[in-house]
Amino acid sequence: MKIKFLQGVSVELSAPTTVYDAAKNAGLISREVIAARVNGETVDLTHTLENDADIALLTFDGALTENGIDTNDDGGRRAFRHTASHILAQAVKRLYPETKLTIGPAIDDGFYYDFDSDTPFTTEMTEKIESEMKKIVKENLKIERFTLPRDEAVRFMEEKGEDYKVALIARVPEGEEISFYRQGEFVDLCAGPHLFSTGAVKALKLLQCTGAYWEGDSKNKMLQRVYGTAYPDKASLSAHLERIEEAKKRDHRKLGRDLGLFMLTDEGPGFPFFLPKGMVLRNTLIDYWREVHKRYGYVEISTPMMLNRSLWERSGHWAHYKENMYTTVIDGTDFAIKPMNCPGGMLVYKSEMRSYRDLPLRMGELGLVHRHELSGTLHGLFRVRCFTQDDAHIFMTWEQMKDEIKNVVKLFDEVYSTFGLTYQIEVSTMPEDHMGDEKDWDFAEATLKEAIGELGKSYTVNEGDGAFYGPKLDFHLSDSLGRTWQCGTIQLDMQLPERFELEYTGADNEKHRPVMIHRVVLGSIERFIGVITEHFAGAFPVWLSPVQAVVLPVSPLFEDYAKKVTKQLDEAGIRVSLDNRNEKLGYRVREAQLQKIPYMLTVGAREEEEGSVAVRERGGADGGAMSVEDFANKVLFETATRKL
Repeated sequence: MKIKFLQGVSVELSAPTTVYDAAKNAGLISREVIAARVNGETVDLTHTLENDADIALLTFDGALTENGIDTNDDGGRRAFRHTASHILAQAVKRLYPETKLTIGPAIDDGFYYDFDSDTPFTTEMTEKIESEMKKIVKENLKIERFTLPRDEAVRFMEEKGEDYKVALIARVPEGEEISFYRQGEFVDLCAGPHLFSTGAVKALKLLQCTGAYWEGDSKNKMLQRVYGTAYPDKASLSAHLERIEEAKKRDHRKLGRDLGLFMLTDEGPGFPFFLPKGMVLRNTLIDYWREVHKRYGYVEISTPMMLNRSLWERSGHWAHYKENMYTTVIDGTDFAIKPMNCPGGMLVYKSEMRSYRDLPLRMGELGLVHRHELSGTLHGLFRVRCFTQDDAHIFMTWEQMKDEIKNVVKLFDEVYSTFGLTYQIEVSTMPEDHMGDEKDWDFAEATLKEAIGELGKSYTVNEGDGAFYGPKLDFHLSDSLGRTWQCGTIQLDMQLPERFELEYTGADNEKHRPVMIHRVVLGSIERFIGVITEHFAGAFPVWLSPVQAVVLPVSPLFEDYAKKVTKQLDEAGIRVSLDNRNEKLGYRVREAQLQKIPYMLTVGAREEEEGSVAVRERGGADGGAMSVEDFANKVLFETATRKL
């Protein structure tokens, strides 16, 4: 059989053999290799090969390729942390044998395991569990995979009293393998993959314990969910824990309150209130959005917040999304508050006859939408029940598709770089439950990939994760802490124009159906404010700062001059405040620093005499003395250029 490795090496071997032995034969095995992807499926290194195979060797940091490590591939990292979740479960069963096991997956930054225990886990208990986990790592237990026929698998778990595992076995499709993993005395039902042994998990930490309903259903029993993370070495773990602490300091909910940006109340859970400073930030962001979209050829529309049932039936939302919609009855007719802007945009397109000369038609909308989210999922500005979606709908011909995609990607590129955010692109392809002709899907997917490639961008493919009506591009942003946020989306739609019978008259004077792009760049105004608040740790660049400068008289003797400076800067277009409270100067300077105001302007006898201000920057640097006019020009330049 022929084995081809992603590193560009191929070997001919006799079947059967393991992935590990094949890699060793090819001279590619090393201590860093912890799992593999065989023909697209992530497996253990002990996985048996019986036929030709394409193999990617996986490390904690990514997949090994001819050009180095593909860090976008997290298969090795997930196998590593999935092993850590089994170490957690083994430790819990050793210490608290009556506890029942449920599931324990790897997640983006770590892992968790859900346990059914009548005793809530305390901090003291999790400390004991973590200590036991470290003992299991030191024992360096060999991890072995085995399978059982369905009946034997059920008996095996029943004998152990693992009711949840029995229920999970019942859901395994007929004919599919039922696999288990053993490490020492501990055995768990699991599809894998895992590492060779527990000893490879050199550094781990349990982070928190919360409640979680079995299968996420509030009708089911509340379980104990223990979160943790794991790394191959202590230095990496320490760096991660430092990032967590830094993230806590940057929590937008705390900063939003401390900086007077927004508030959340029990009277309106999931419905944020924006305060005066928050409105300055919000409106500045919206002004920038409008400026960019005008340059890129968009027109702006506004559609009603509430529309009748027949529209939502036509769009498909009434059948598939009604539980997440707020509804009411007006004059005997069902109405719904819009959960998205798309159907209203369809009506705007249909409001007049369209010609091929009108296309592409780019319509942007800052539409306030409402969605009923479960109370347990609400989280600051990241998950709310009403938000302003920065939507745009682009109507075009099939021939215009590639250029329009490129135009949108360029817009995204400009916007994200303005905030110092980098991104990765993911292409989501046709799902099994798709609608429409597969030839159209193939063309659309190929066009998406070609457009990105022609712009010199790289991408990963998320097979089968497109919407039922079309493939899409997702933009995963990376902030200053390296955390990722999914904000931008470019979604091709071949179905909604069909549902709403959208048409244009072509050059042949015949009626044709346009194709459409749904796209958001910020995702929602509210969520993006949360993202950039944490990205900048509340220290917004000058152009975004709600207050750009504060004037501080050194004593009441210079209040009149301070007021004059404040008025002069305000008239020049600077967002300026005056702090003339009866407090010591040092106290007022510290207050301004805590409010993360970019510039503090001290004025006293010398400044009054010279018509100047003494400039102190947010970071503590001394900007020296400047005339009021020069300082105003400096801030206006930084605002106009959106300097970071």
